[in-house]
Amino acid sequence: MNRVLRLLKHRLLDEGDARRALGDAAMARIEARVRESETRHSGEIRVCVEAGLPLSYLWRGATARERAVTLFGKLRVWDTEANNGVLIYLLLAEHAIEIVADRGIHRHVGTDGWHGILDGMRERLRGGDFEAGLLAAVDAVDGLLVRHFALQPGQANPNELPDAPWRA
Repeated sequence: MNRVLRLLKHRLLDEGDARRALGDAAMARIEARVRESETRHSGEIRVCVEAGLPLSYLWRGATARERAVTLFGKLRVWDTEANNGVLIYLLLAEHAIEIVADRGIHRHVGTDGWHGILDGMRERLRGGDFEAGLLAAVDAVDGLLVRHFALQPGQANPNELPDAPWRA
């Protein structure tokens, strides 16, 4: 995409656009799905929604993936006890979705597994059904965390990260 057009596309969107795309009720439903998911496994799921990339990212031609990796660190998703945190990142300006997973869960799923989940959601995002796309992502990640990090009877998820989506 032309650099100037990309810059305009990202800078014309703001937090209000993110709120219109995913209102408070949608964010509450995503939060509830994350919270309910974490009753079945010891993993942590963090959902992030951003209208556009920060200017510094746009100037250097950074990708949605680079931003997702940065937020993975900034929001401390990497800092879970079992290294099983997963960040689901949606960049509205590009209808891009990324999943960044800590090494504990990544070693079980692998890059191809994450790409399979993403491929299944991109069509919903292109159609503007952001809530359904994010809920499908949470459900898919939940299934993997249950498979590899299921809670044992009487065990509780330590809930090391907020369940509410991060929106910028």
